[in-house]
Amino acid sequence: MAFAAVLGYGVVGSGVVKALVDNVDVIANRLGEKVEVKRILDLREFPDDPLADRFTKVFDDILNDEEICVVAEAMGGIEPAFTFTKQLLAKGISVVTSNKELVAEHGSELLETARANKANYLFEGAVCGGIPLIRTVYSALNADRILSVAGIMNGTTNYILTQMANGGSYETALSEAQEMGYAERDPADDVLAKDPCRKLAILLSLFIGKTIDYNDIYTEGITNLTEEDGAYAKELGGAIKLVAYAELEDGVKARVAPAVVCAEHALYAVNGVFNAVFINCDLTGEVMLYGRGAGQMPTGGAVAADVIEAVKARGNHLPCYWTREKQEVSPRNEMNVKKLIRVCVGDKPKTADLIQEYFLIDRFVEIGKTDEMGFVTEMMKEEAISAGVAALESRGVRVLSQIIVI
Repeated sequence: MAFAAVLGYGVVGSGVVKALVDNVDVIANRLGEKVEVKRILDLREFPDDPLADRFTKVFDDILNDEEICVVAEAMGGIEPAFTFTKQLLAKGISVVTSNKELVAEHGSELLETARANKANYLFEGAVCGGIPLIRTVYSALNADRILSVAGIMNGTTNYILTQMANGGSYETALSEAQEMGYAERDPADDVLAKDPCRKLAILLSLFIGKTIDYNDIYTEGITNLTEEDGAYAKELGGAIKLVAYAELEDGVKARVAPAVVCAEHALYAVNGVFNAVFINCDLTGEVMLYGRGAGQMPTGGAVAADVIEAVKARGNHLPCYWTREKQEVSPRNEMNVKKLIRVCVGDKPKTADLIQEYFLIDRFVEIGKTDEMGFVTEMMKEEAISAGVAALESRGVRVLSQIIVI
């Protein structure tokens, strides 16, 4: 018998407990022993819960319990989750989590503490919920060099953008997402793209073994997108998605921003609250993993799977090469991109001639509006596109929006 504890009994914490209790026999068959939830830490009362006798409000009840070998941290945020996690790891108790904020901020330090004390710090659920992404990279792709990654890593924004593509407004889609539990009351981390940025930073840190500071990744949310942007994307045969993207050849280039995803790209068909990550490797080639990126049971199941891994490995540290050494991220201007650019016009032929003075053009595109037009550039350095935009505006052409095309 192995004993586990859970910190926090919210959506994720209760999902972890449900997974471990409901599937106790399945887990026992695969693990060779049962896993029992011995303690649950939460400041609230749960008198009607089937495990009511296992709740505690005192963290030391878990820290000092010699039988507990793994703890699922489902509190969220930095503190007290960081302090509790570090104390547990220092005692040789493994910790698993879906807390992307904590992992992005302190992952390398906590892994170092785990390694020093023959414990494990596992966080499969922190990146795209129920998609077994980290485990795949560390097992099936562990001989590969990762060349690039592109992913839809936030279910809230993907739901909103899917609704907008179907004719809904941003405000209505956000309200629906909140009513259905897909978005928090304060959706800033999602709609401003902080959440997928943290996830991308965690992935890249694992890929290269050095720390990527998520603050160094260019990040642009979805709040400035308009119906017209969506109409241009549709005219191009694509749809707008919030895409986290990075190239790992010749340094690290990374961004999180809305993009027009064309129909031939694998990410085009990823709609609603689903996530997908498209990885390009030097040996295996192109791989895509798809599934629910959030929710009680997808995330709870991912954390429960890490509980099982930690039980299997108790007394041994599982290799995870991610050090505190910082990896610089190349400036955004060095990235090569293709962009859809919308401009306000009076004389369209004259404006088109002017545009071609500053940009390599793939095609012009219109949606039937007399006062504006759009164009798609060829692949160009971001720096050159910025210079072209500045030149157009200096000559009286107002640029309405810029969106990457993939």
